[in-house]
Amino acid sequence: MNMAGLRAEQALIADWITAGSRVLDLGCGDGQLLAALAEHKGVTGYGIEIDPDNIVSCIKRGVNVIHSDLDAGLSEFDPESFDFVIMTQTLQATRFPHELIDEMLRIGRQSIVTFPNMGHWKCRAQFLLGRMPVTRHLPHTWYDTPNIHMCTLSDFEDLCAEKHLEVLGRAAVDSRHRAVPGMGLWPNLLAEIAVYRIRRRG
Repeated sequence: MNMAGLRAEQALIADWITAGSRVLDLGCGDGQLLAALAEHKGVTGYGIEIDPDNIVSCIKRGVNVIHSDLDAGLSEFDPESFDFVIMTQTLQATRFPHELIDEMLRIGRQSIVTFPNMGHWKCRAQFLLGRMPVTRHLPHTWYDTPNIHMCTLSDFEDLCAEKHLEVLGRAAVDSRHRAVPGMGLWPNLLAEIAVYRIRRRG
């Protein structure tokens, strides 16, 4: 595996991870990101995953994986057990995302979070038409979606402010994980996916 095989969103995360770090990947999927980080940056750590097929894929890649439900919490980990705690495209599917962020920053020095942006113009247009949004990156209808806590970039930054968290980095990409012209000026309108790197202040 090489870093070039990662999605742009994952490659951005990989750029933020320092070599030799201890990493925990929440909802790690098939383990692709952790495997690439271990091979190219010498990181150590674990993935947490609930899907049995993904767990098998992680094991085949040589990724240490724990079968667990994120809604059960992270109490088994000691404070600052990791340098980075990553969660990609999972925050919106958890029952209490604000509490999970607290836990991520209890056990990790920094956290990297990605989520679909409900403030994207396609979502806004569908709301104006009286419909719940269905897009390339939000393909589920209202009755079968796993997403229960959708938010916008502005909502997430308000939460960070309430919790006195420092935003160390922010990126905004489209559904194909590419930067879009004008994204820097209107990220909440043009970004389909948000990527944040955060830590506690002080």
